[in-house]
Amino acid sequence: MHPVYPQLTEPLPIGPVAVPNRVFLAPMSGISDRPFRALALGFGAGMVVSEMIASEQLAEGHREAIAKAEPAHGGLHVVQLAGRETRWMAEGARAATDAGADIIDINMGCPAKKVTGGYSGSALMRDLDHAVTLIEATVVATPLPVTLKMRLGWDDRSINAPELARRAEAAGVQLITVHGRTRCQFYDGAADWRAIRAVKETVRIPVIANGDMVSFSELGRLLALSGADGVMIGRGAYGRPWFPGEVAAMAGGRPFATPVGPALRDLVVAHYEAVLEHYGTRIGLRAARKHLGWYMDRAGTPPGVRGAVLTETRADAVVALLANAFDTSERRQAA
Repeated sequence: MHPVYPQLTEPLPIGPVAVPNRVFLAPMSGISDRPFRALALGFGAGMVVSEMIASEQLAEGHREAIAKAEPAHGGLHVVQLAGRETRWMAEGARAATDAGADIIDINMGCPAKKVTGGYSGSALMRDLDHAVTLIEATVVATPLPVTLKMRLGWDDRSINAPELARRAEAAGVQLITVHGRTRCQFYDGAADWRAIRAVKETVRIPVIANGDMVSFSELGRLLALSGADGVMIGRGAYGRPWFPGEVAAMAGGRPFATPVGPALRDLVVAHYEAVLEHYGTRIGLRAARKHLGWYMDRAGTPPGVRGAVLTETRADAVVALLANAFDTSERRQAA
């Protein structure tokens, strides 16, 4: 019998919006698109967040930005914005509001060089005064709840997440998610869940812990060290969009049927077809490959079969190869 954490199954109010449980899917560029978010919601994730969207591009109606902001039906619609100018953060928030968002999330945590090089994402943690002006502009521009995702700081010499959290709360932010690494760590080393507690002790609004949540067995330690009100799962959901829902179910002491065998095969095929529909066949073939690779890695698909799936360029042939790949993996595991 595994331990239960009933607090994670309680609804979480974010302003006037009620989130059904406290296990979230993280915003991940190139990963948490509409098809992936829809799957996570279907399996019981409490909340999913869009890929990071450049506020200026959304405000100006760029097709790619609009596609990233499309809702995944079945749950709350949360749009994450990034930017460095107050005008565009405000305009982006208005555009997301008009598009039907329920919550606006601000990205101050992305460590990618192409983002921080443009003084967005976690680069904003190097200038908290400017960061706060962006938060204020966003809050004023929309009637929706505004949340914030950040890291611990830029590097080990500038751990300023508690200060940014305090100032963000004063500016009107209603929930904060903290990835337990600095920007300069990228994804190296281990997430420092204990350091998240300093943020939780600084503010009265909910704090969500993010980073290295890849196994249910780690959940108790994460919650004990961080004191967080919930957990956000990122890379732990690679190849298993059901994982946030699985964690939520197990936290409440409920059984969860992890997809295996024919159920997993059908899930993967359905996900692949949804990606093609979302992007169109030409782009979708490429966009789906990382997901297919993760699914096959978790299933123990033989390398030759895996390679055939990921190099095939005909959509119908990929579907046939996927069926064979998962049937082969199931037979290998049963042997």
